[in-house]
Amino acid sequence: MSEQAFFGGGCFWCLEAVFDRVRGVNRVEPGYMGGHIIDPSYEQICTGTTGHAEVVRISFTPELIDFETLLRIFFSIHDPTTLDRQGNDIGPQYRSIVFHRDINQRELTKNTIEEVDRARVFRDPIVTEAAPVEYFYPAENYHNDYFINNPSQPYCQVIINPKMEKFRNEWAKFLKTS
Repeated sequence: MSEQAFFGGGCFWCLEAVFDRVRGVNRVEPGYMGGHIIDPSYEQICTGTTGHAEVVRISFTPELIDFETLLRIFFSIHDPTTLDRQGNDIGPQYRSIVFHRDINQRELTKNTIEEVDRARVFRDPIVTEAAPVEYFYPAENYHNDYFINNPSQPYCQVIINPKMEKFRNEWAKFLKTS
């Protein structure tokens, strides 16, 4: 049986590229959540005025990987300490956020944030939001598999490749073998 997780941590291309390679993840879909406009477009999201965040919907098999491990991977591949920003991507659409589906995901998110903060993994405190799941709007088709389809794009080479390398180094035991 498959479960879902919803994470926003800057550009969804980065998150999709990493989570597509996680063992136990069946599907990763970029999209938008948390705003006040129905069925927003990428162009609308980019204005920073819709309230939506760029997110990924992750379908996973909990017998192969659990939600907490997905959370820990999520926190390791983006900066959860910067408000409305990831590197040069600035605006509320790039905020760090976890949309929880139930009380268990909410508590795991809260506890993981507290634990990572206590361990001082980051110099600054985590500002990641935790919010109940709202309606997920799939992104336009050209966003799907962006890293795979555009490996020579400068954004992929400069921004996504280092995140992929970090994931491979820190989470090798969760890397898909095929």
